[in-house]
Amino acid sequence: MKPPHFHPRRRPPWWPDDEPWPPQHSPHWSKMRRFFFWRVLGLLVILALIAAGVGALTSWFTLISSGKPNFQYDGPPPFFFCGVFLVGFLLLMLVGRLLRRFTTPVGELMEAVGRVEAGDYSTRVAEYGPREVRALSRAFNAMTERLQLNETQRRNLLADVTHELRTPLTVIQGNLEGLLDGVYPRDDAHLGLILEDTRVLARLIDDLRTLSLAESGALQLHCEPTDLGVLAAETAASFRAQAQAAGVALSVAVAEDVPLLEIDPVRIREVLANLIANALRHTPAGGKVEVAAQFNPAEQQVAVLVSDTGVGIPAANLPHIFDRFYKAGNSHGTGLGLAIAKNLVVAHGGQISVQSEGVPGQGTTIHFTLRLG
Repeated sequence: MKPPHFHPRRRPPWWPDDEPWPPQHSPHWSKMRRFFFWRVLGLLVILALIAAGVGALTSWFTLISSGKPNFQYDGPPPFFFCGVFLVGFLLLMLVGRLLRRFTTPVGELMEAVGRVEAGDYSTRVAEYGPREVRALSRAFNAMTERLQLNETQRRNLLADVTHELRTPLTVIQGNLEGLLDGVYPRDDAHLGLILEDTRVLARLIDDLRTLSLAESGALQLHCEPTDLGVLAAETAASFRAQAQAAGVALSVAVAEDVPLLEIDPVRIREVLANLIANALRHTPAGGKVEVAAQFNPAEQQVAVLVSDTGVGIPAANLPHIFDRFYKAGNSHGTGLGLAIAKNLVVAHGGQISVQSEGVPGQGTTIHFTLRLG
């Protein structure tokens, strides 16, 4: 029995289950695949005929130039030419079989490319045939997998952005209609609520822009020698009033041997602000939030930890907390803060991780590193 890859009309592994095979109305890329083998084989046959014709003409001119009368033939016997013809026919069959082994996966790849062109990023091809074709198939599958992932992320981002923008816009619209209809008094209190919602929109747009630049590698960092202790203290000071209002103790503990770091202070301040705000949001009254930093001379990097004694994170949620728009439980944030923090740390060449037992009172610790140079 022939191996399955010698059946050009078999159902490809990537063909959708709800579509008939073979397709009743073949698109143009399917016809290209169908005739690819025969076009190449026909080209070889034409080349063989041309070679045979050139050989015959050469023999004829050789007989003429020999000066023999009446073109007397004293060459090999006729059965010799029969043997040559038979060997040539067998060689042609062998070439055709080898060519079929090459053109079949290439034809399937052409057909799969047509489906990707039509927008079907779930297309995959079987990896068989010559080594070069297998490498091409692997590259194609990796490309379509990345395209499918990007398309999924794009759709999810569009849905999430639409959801996040709808809430403040609805509030703004409702308040403005209430003011115009006389339902609400036109005082500073109601105008302040509208202004706050516009600030929420502005922060959301700024966060999306920062996240997009960081993920695409287009974020420009303006690095300069920075005292991490001073930066952490200043960032924590901006949350002091919020922590006191929530009844949460906020402290900073940066080791004295932490050297100056060549970092972008604005972006690292944003990382710390996101982590502190997230910790305060999930820490009840009577709890504490601590920002600590230690120098690791062996690895020439600084470890920064933001820990709290809040409700913790369930183990099932830990792999997703750095995903954009991911919100666990009754979180009231936009779901962008930790995603931004991760991308900004990675942009500095560091790493970020989270530890949590998911037990109330034991809280969560987010750990990230910054290199010296």
